[in-house]
Amino acid sequence: MARKPKEVRRSGLPTKDEILEFIKTARVTPGKREISRAFSVKGSDRIALKQMLAEMADDGLLSGNRKGFKERGKLPPVAVIEIVARDDDGELVGEPAVWDPGEGERPRVLVLAGRGSARAGEPALGQGDRILARLTRLDEADVFGYRYEAQPIKRLPKEKRRQLGIFRTRARGGGTIDPVDRKDLKEWPIAPGDEGEAKDGDLVRFDLARAGRLGVPQARVVETLGNPQDQRQISLIAVHAHGIPDEFPNAVLAEIATLQAPKLAGRTDLRALDLVTIDPVDARDHDDAVHASPDTDPGNPGGWVVHVAIADVAHYVRPGTRLDREAQMRGNSVYFPDRVVPMLPEKISNDLCSLKEDEERACLVARMTFDRQGSKKRHTFLRAMMRSAAKLSYEEAQAAIDGRPSPKSAPLLERALKPLWAAYAALAAARDRREPLDLDLPERKILMNANGRVERVVTPERLAAHRLIEEFMIQANVAAAEALEAARAPVVYRVHDAPSREKLVALRDFLDSLELKLPGAATLRAGDFNRLLQRAKSLPVSDLVNEVVLRSQSQAEYAPENIGHFGLNLQRYAHFTSPIRRYADLLVHRSLIRALKLGAGGLADDEAGQLKDIAQSISDSERRAMAAERETTDRLIAGYLADRVGAEFAARVSGVTRSGLFVRLSDTGADGFVPAATIGDDYFRHHEAAHALIGDRTGEAYRLGDDVRVRLVEAIPMAGALRFEVLSAGTREANLRVGPKGSHRRWRGGHRRR
Repeated sequence: MARKPKEVRRSGLPTKDEILEFIKTARVTPGKREISRAFSVKGSDRIALKQMLAEMADDGLLSGNRKGFKERGKLPPVAVIEIVARDDDGELVGEPAVWDPGEGERPRVLVLAGRGSARAGEPALGQGDRILARLTRLDEADVFGYRYEAQPIKRLPKEKRRQLGIFRTRARGGGTIDPVDRKDLKEWPIAPGDEGEAKDGDLVRFDLARAGRLGVPQARVVETLGNPQDQRQISLIAVHAHGIPDEFPNAVLAEIATLQAPKLAGRTDLRALDLVTIDPVDARDHDDAVHASPDTDPGNPGGWVVHVAIADVAHYVRPGTRLDREAQMRGNSVYFPDRVVPMLPEKISNDLCSLKEDEERACLVARMTFDRQGSKKRHTFLRAMMRSAAKLSYEEAQAAIDGRPSPKSAPLLERALKPLWAAYAALAAARDRREPLDLDLPERKILMNANGRVERVVTPERLAAHRLIEEFMIQANVAAAEALEAARAPVVYRVHDAPSREKLVALRDFLDSLELKLPGAATLRAGDFNRLLQRAKSLPVSDLVNEVVLRSQSQAEYAPENIGHFGLNLQRYAHFTSPIRRYADLLVHRSLIRALKLGAGGLADDEAGQLKDIAQSISDSERRAMAAERETTDRLIAGYLADRVGAEFAARVSGVTRSGLFVRLSDTGADGFVPAATIGDDYFRHHEAAHALIGDRTGEAYRLGDDVRVRLVEAIPMAGALRFEVLSAGTREANLRVGPKGSHRRWRGGHRRR
C-alpha cells in the first residue's frame, strides 16, 4: 500500500493537518481571523490562508465560511438531539435535530440515559423525545460504531408534528412536497439536488432550508421513509408523524429465543375447565378466556362462579429485560385498519401468549363469586395452566344462544355458553343498578380489500356477546384493584375524573337553552347524565345532547393515585385483562404476582418506585396511539371518497367553530369541514354556549348535532382532508335561545360569503 505523503508546510502558513487539529480542539467555532491569530499568519500570507481554507472546504475537510469553520461532519459540544431508536442492547440512539446534508451522513449518537429521566418526576426518555445534550466526541468509534456520546441536560418539548410530506417529482428536476397534515395544507418546492434519494410518491421527512429567488421557502428532503401506496400501508404516515416505533431491535428478537416454556408445577390445573375465547372474527391474538358455573355453596343460592383467564405475559416478559424496556417504551399496541404495530413481538402476542384453541397456555385467573343479584361476594387470583375449549367469534357465540349453533359451538352450548349468559344476566342487573355512563356511540369499522384499499365502512351490530365479555372484563379489573389495595401493594389505576368545573359551566349554559337540568357538581354521578340523555330522547335534538355530554367528559388515564372511575361509577379500577397490548396490565399482573406470592416475574423494587413516571409515559403513549389511529382512518376514508367529488351526502354537524362547521357523514363516519365563508348569503357568528353558527340577518342556525345535506368539494387523501359545502338551510326556530334568558353573549368572530 502506498504511504500517504507527508504534508509540506508552506512558508508562513500552517499545514492542513495543523488547521484541522486546531479546529478540533477550539472551545468555540473559529473563523479565518482566529486561525490567522493562532498561527501568526500576517500580511500577504492571509490571502494564501484564505485560499487554503477554500481548498479544504472543496475537499470536504471543512464546512462553514470565513466567520466560522468546523471539521466537516463534526457536532458541536452542545446540541439538540432527537432520540430515534434503541440499539440491539436496548440503549437509546439519537441524531442531531438540525443537520445539513452537505455535511455528509447524519451521525448517530449514543444517549447516556438510564430508565429514569434527567429530571426527577419526568418519565423515562424514549423514542421521539428531544433533548438538549452535552456531546463528547470519542477519539475513535467504539465497538458499536458510535463516534459521540450524549449526556442529557434537559428534555425539550416535543415537536407538535414532524415535518412530513409526500414527494412528487417534476419533469425539469426537483419536485414538491404534498402535505400530510390537514391543519397545514401547504405545498413546498424542492430544488434540484435537494430531493436526496426520494422517488415519486415516497413519504419523506423535510426541513425548510432557505428562501428561493422570490422569497418562497424551499424545502429539502432529510430522510426517505418509504412509499405508503407501494406498501399498502397508509398507516406508515401516522407511524412516522408520531414517532411510533414499528420495528423490534435484533437484541429483543434474540431474547425471545431464550424464553422458557412454563411448567405446571406451582400452577393451578384448569385444563379441564371449559374456558372459551370470544373475540372479533378477525382477531389474531386471544388474551382472555371466560367460564361460568352455578355456585354450589348452599349459602349463595342462585349465585355464580366466574373465571376470567388472562394470558400470563409476566412469565415471559420479566422486569429489566430488553423485551421489557421495549414494551414499556411502546406502552401499548396501535391498531390501524391496514396493520397492527404491536407492543410485543409477534412470537409472544400471536403465539406464546395467545390462548389458542386446544393448546396448553399459562394464565393468570380472576376467580370471582357473585350472588343472584350480580353483586360480587369474593374473589381470588390463581396462576394456572389452561386449555381453551373453543375459539368463538362474537357472532358465532351469539348465534348459538339465539338457537343457531355452529358445529363448533353446539357441543359447548349447554355446558359453557348458557351458563355464561345466565351469569351475565345477574351481572347486567348489577351494572344497571350501578348506572355507569351510557352514551350511544356507534362504532364504525373499515373493511379493506386485498389491495389495501377501503372496500366499505360498516357499523357492526352491538350484541349481547359484546356486552357479556365487556362486563366480565370490568369485574376482573375491579377485583385486581381491590386485591392489590387489600395487600397494600402498588397499583397503576385506570382513573377517570368527573367533568371539570369549566366544562360543566359550558354544558349547563347549553342545557339551559333546552330547559334541561343537571344536579350540582358536588352530587353529580354518571347516572345523572343517563337520566338527562333519557329525557333528551323526546327532543328533536337528542343526538346533539349526546354529543355535548360526550365532549364534557374528562379523559381517562393511568395513575398510581386513585381518584376512581367516574364513567364506570367505580371507586377502584385497574387494567388487568390485556397485558399483550397494554403495559399497564402487565404492571398489574406483576404486582399481583408479587403481592400474592404467585411465583417468579413479580414487580421489581425499582419499578415500584417509578410507577408515577411509568403511568404518565403510558398515558402519553395511549394518546399518541389514539391520534395516529384516528388520522389513519381519516386518510383511508378520504382516499375512499376521492373519486366522488361533487357527490351529495347525508351528514351531521359534529363541531362548530368560528371558522366553520365540522360535519360527519352518516354512512361512512368520514369527517370533513365546511368553511363559514361558504355558508349562505349571511354573516354567521359563532355562539359558543349554543354550539351554533347563527346568521345576523336571517337568524338561520347551524348547531352541533344538526342533520344536514352536504356536497363534497375537495378530497386530499394523504392529508385525510375533506372539504364540503352545506346544501341544507339552517333552522329558524323562533324559540331558539342563544344564551340564558335569550341574551346574546360571548359572540366570537364572524364571516361573510366571499
